[in-house]
Order: sequence, then C-alpha cells, then structure tokens
Amino acid sequence: MTFRSDHDLSGTIARLFVHPIKSCAAVEVREALLTETGLQWDRAFMVVDAEGVFLTQREHARMALVRPRIGPDALTLEAPGLPTLSVPLRPAAGTATVSVWGEAMPARDMGAAAAQWFSDFLGQPCRLVGFEPTHRRLSSRQWTAGIDALNQFSDGFPLLVTSQASIHGLNQRLQAQGCGPVGVERFRPNIVIDGVDDHDEDRIDTLYVGGDEGGAANEVHLQLVKPCARCPIPDIDPTTAESTPAVGDALRRYRQDRRLDGAITFGMNAIVRQGTGRVLRVGQPIAADLRFD
Repeated sequence: MTFRSDHDLSGTIARLFVHPIKSCAAVEVREALLTETGLQWDRAFMVVDAEGVFLTQREHARMALVRPRIGPDALTLEAPGLPTLSVPLRPAAGTATVSVWGEAMPARDMGAAAAQWFSDFLGQPCRLVGFEPTHRRLSSRQWTAGIDALNQFSDGFPLLVTSQASIHGLNQRLQAQGCGPVGVERFRPNIVIDGVDDHDEDRIDTLYVGGDEGGAANEVHLQLVKPCARCPIPDIDPTTAESTPAVGDALRRYRQDRRLDGAITFGMNAIVRQGTGRVLRVGQPIAADLRFD
C-alpha cells in the first residue's frame, strides 16, 4: 500500500513491543491487535503493594527481570531463581481497589500463587492484579483535546511511539562519552518507526499506518498528543536490572522539552483515532503529518 504524496513523512514500522505487566519485561512481537486501550494485553496487569499502590522499576529495578508471556488461556511468569508460574488470564473471582499515580480504580486480583511468587521475588508483600475491563480509565483530556482516549495500567496514555533514528542519535552521544550503546527497550515503547529523522516523532500530529488493502478506510490513525517525560527507568539495563546514570546524563544535555517546562522527554504518547480491531505488523508502511508550533 502507498499513501498519498502530500504527507510530510513516510517510513515503516520497525519494531513492536507489548508490556503485559506494568514495569516488567517487554515482549517483542511481529504483529499485535490494536484495541481502544492500545496494543492487546499491553499493561493489562500490574504489581501492587499491600496497600494496592502500583510498583515499578523506579523503586524495584528487579522487576525488569520478570519475563511474562501471554498464551491462549494463561499468563506465564519467569524470573531468575523462581519456578515458572502460569496464571489464568481471566480469574474466576477476586476483586481489589488499586492506585496508579494516586488514581484509584477497580482491578481483578490474580490469586494467591501469583501474589506469593511476586512477594518472594521482590522481598515484600505484593499482589498481581489485572485491569477490570468494565472500568473506563481515560487519558488526560488536557492533552487529547477533549477526546475520550482509554488506557489500562499505563502511566497515562494507550501507546508510546519512538523511532530508530532517535535511539541511534542517543547511542552516538553515548559512544562519544565513552559509553556503550543501549537498546530502545529501555524506553518501553509500543511502536518504533523507521525511515524518519532523529526525533521527528516529536512533531508528528497524526501517524498513519497502512492497511493491507482497502485504501484510507483500512488505515490506522494514531494521534501523537504528549511528549513522554522520562524518569530513571532508562538508566536500568533490562537484561541485568543494574542502573547507571549514563543514559539520563546524556538525555539531560539535549532533551529538555519546553512543552513540559524543561522536563527530559523521549518518545511521544499517542491515542487511537481510527483502526481499533486492526492488526499492526512490523514492516507496515507509515506516513505522517507534522505540526509546527
């Protein structure tokens, strides 16, 4: 499929990632179903403490070593030093009230076995919960221009988009400082695009993803709405859970974003405007319109 010639940018989807459990390891996929809350199963589960407050790599870097896999009926968990555990994707019962950034919401408790598994790994009482599908959790309407955009346990938006060029540009800077390159996985994106320049995603208004057939009616339209402010998680090596300040130090030298009052940003949060129920695939063509503000 080709797009009309007056789009500002064109390229392809280079990589796709799903993060089934908030702040645990990513699953790289070749294709993923797009739902109204983002890629299917992305941030559908979350680890909480005894009070129901979400846990992340910010305080528990070892979460990076938890490798989840989604099967037809079960969520499979693997981590160093623990036996593999399979948990039913849809528990028969078990309700909880949990909190993400101070926002309370209902959730489905995933059971005693998962709770013990995570408690053993993280060294404190905690539980695994699943997103309650009847709950409507909205992204900030300040950034979506009043559009109701749903998400699950993400920090605030259904999708995160970045580019191959952006991670390449960061790695060039790291190597100039005598540091080794890092993978884009540290930034926990859902969609990585190729064929665009360094941080072109910052200026994209609408990202168009081509369907297999059917013209514009079969396209996916994603609107990039808010720069993604960065915490210390990109400093954590996802293969070892060890943290060093090199990435954060490099970003502070060139990624202060006036749109967020000078916060360090990398990648863009996005919402779904068209294409729920379509499948995104690595290699699909993309095009984009830019905004200049």
